[in-house]
Order: sequence, then C-alpha cells, then structure tokens
Amino acid sequence: MVYSVPLIIFMDDVSGNISKQWNKHHAIYMSNANLPREMLEKEFFVRFVSSSPHALPMELMRAMRESISDAAQSGVIAWDCKYNEEVMLIPYVLFLTGDNPMQAEECSHAGLNCNYFCRTCEVGGTKEYKESEAGYNTIFTSGNLRTPEKTLQEIRQQFETAFKSGATTKIQNSVSLTGVRDSSSALILSALVELGKKLRKCTVGSQALPENEVELEIPTGLDIHMDTPTEILHTILLGVVKYFWGQTVFLLKKAKFLHIFQCRLESIDKDGLNAPCLNADYICHYKGSLIGKHFKSLVQVMPFIIHDLVPPTVLNAWTVIGELVVLVWHTKITDTEAYLACLIPL
Repeated sequence: MVYSVPLIIFMDDVSGNISKQWNKHHAIYMSNANLPREMLEKEFFVRFVSSSPHALPMELMRAMRESISDAAQSGVIAWDCKYNEEVMLIPYVLFLTGDNPMQAEECSHAGLNCNYFCRTCEVGGTKEYKESEAGYNTIFTSGNLRTPEKTLQEIRQQFETAFKSGATTKIQNSVSLTGVRDSSSALILSALVELGKKLRKCTVGSQALPENEVELEIPTGLDIHMDTPTEILHTILLGVVKYFWGQTVFLLKKAKFLHIFQCRLESIDKDGLNAPCLNADYICHYKGSLIGKHFKSLVQVMPFIIHDLVPPTVLNAWTVIGELVVLVWHTKITDTEAYLACLIPL
C-alpha cells in the first residue's frame, strides 16, 4: 500500500536575545496534514526539522525542499500497525505557514511596507496614488496575481542590471515598482553591483568593459506564491481588530462609558463562544496589552455590548469584522461534497 503524506511546513525566527547562548536563529517545523485538526494543535504532532543561527531562511528552506523531494522519489518504508503490513509513504509539501514577514521573504517579496505590499497579487502603487480617491479604492480589490515566472524574470532583470551604470539606484527603483526582492541572492547581488563598478572602471593599461559584455545567468527558483496562506493572527486579530479595539476604547473613555462596557462584558453569556476568554476585569485593566485569544473572543460579542455606546459607523465596522472572523476561523467542514462543489468554480 502506498500513502501520500501532505506536509505543513512552518518556519520562523526565534529569540532575539543579545546573549550569545540565545542568539536569534531560524527554525523549521512540520506537521502531517492528514491528521485531524484537534491532533494538529497538540505539541506531540509538531516535528522539529532544522535550526541554524547562521544559515539564511531560504537556505534552510532549500535544504528542506531537497530532503522532501528525495524522500518522495525513493519513498519512505514504514510499518502500518493497523493492518500489520509494510507501506510506502510519499511526502509532499501542502503549504508553508509563518508570519507575514517570513512568508514575504519566502516569496522573494519586499514585505508589507513596500509600494506593492501584497505577496500574492500586484495590488498597490505609489504613496501618492494610494492616498488618492481612485488609488485608495483599488486597495480593496485584488490585482493581477503574481506568478513564479514573472518573479523570476524580475530577479533575473535585477541581476542583469547589476553590471550597468547606476545599478544601485536602478535596483532600488525596481524593488519599489514591483515589490520583488530576493533575500537569498541579496548578498550576491550587492557583490555583483560592486564588481560591475570595477569592471566598468578604467584602469592603467586596460579599458572599461561595455555593459553588453557583462552578463549573468541564474538558475530557476521555487514556486511558493500560492502556497503561503495568509497568516490570520497578525493580519486580522493583531491587525485590524487590535486597531479598532484601540479606537473603540478611546471613544468609550472619552464618553466615560468604559464602566458600562465592563459591566456588560462581565454579564454576557459565554456559552456560545468559540473561544471563551472574556475576563472583563483583566480586559479592561490591561486593555492596551491584549493578545490574540482576547481579540478572538471580543470580536464575537462587541456589537452586542457597544450597540448604544459608539457611533453607528463604529458599530457597523465591528459587525463586519465579526462576520469576517467567523468566516476566517471556519475550522470544520460539515459537508465536504457541497464545500468542494462551491470551491471548484472559484
């Protein structure tokens, strides 16, 4: 019997302590996606793969990919204790998880602070354009999807630019206009820029090489644009929900309604919550230091608590955010056939 084993790969940096013993390093873990969600959440089913304080994240990921590829080609022989027979396991990567900065690095993307801030599509533009009425509206619509071919083409273009005059400025403009920045080759690119300056520089007894004679060819990269699902903790709970919470608390304190909010939060029924974590005293006392589990619970009850304490626009925003969170944290598919039927047209 041969079984396919989909793997969920997680990579992140851990510990930024200045002590040498706990210096910042990157670690890779993996999980078996065939397991039920309740099992995936248990520490026992998360397997450590690799860690290094010296290797770059993409260097670790490349070794990880090669290891999985070798295992998939030869297969992994294991013993099936249920049927008492040998089986062959064929592993493959289902998707890669991590926070937004790490996933952007895996996609050779410059991150959320660049003009074209999305690693999946080309939405965005210059600061002036995004602040205009037309540009602001385009932020809420998806742009053209990024493809590995176009990303690779842009990286190649940056390498070809490295040997041309004004390479540093041209590469910076390229990153600004496309959002593509490959961290794994950044050091090589910087070295090539300096080498290009030396090759074009006239020395005694020799002439500078023309730009068309200084060329470079690079290998193909890894396709992960569509294999890095959005990291919803930082994007939603510690992003939009956290900021709306801060603004709502400001309005409640300004109107001196915070004590009413605390009383309602303390008395609300918590039986129907997906994540019951509503300690009203703690939440109101440490309102500026809440974490994801607090926001996940708050967003489910906020419209019922603040319906007459805040302006209608704020109430409507909390209602929309609540609906979004319910859809995003949809942890169980009751009817797989109906779900797939709706998913296929998308």
